[in-house]
Amino acid sequence: MTARGVVVIMSDILSRLAETLEARKAADPQSSYVAKLYAKGLDAILKKVAEEAAETIMAAKDGVREKVVYETADLWFHTLVLLAQQGIHPDEILNELARREGLSGLVEKAGRGKPGKEDA
Repeated sequence: MTARGVVVIMSDILSRLAETLEARKAADPQSSYVAKLYAKGLDAILKKVAEEAAETIMAAKDGVREKVVYETADLWFHTLVLLAQQGIHPDEILNELARREGLSGLVEKAGRGKPGKEDA
């Protein structure tokens, strides 16, 4: 499979997950883990993202590949929940990554400000 093929599959998976997560906004919190997270609000979602990030870091420190993959999947999933809660489709993130592709990290970082904030 080509790199382009992987990107298309990844985009398809993220789009399907985004649709499911969007549908969960209207679901009964007793019927869905994600609906329950939405009902608890932003702070609960942020706490879950932070928890999954910490678990991913610990898995990497343990050096067990399967644990890193598993925990990263949890982190990505909960980040997608956060994005959906904020009304952001994964394609926006993919577009930003595509924009950055091929840029020097140092050059890119120096050339950006905080999105949506004026310089003080």
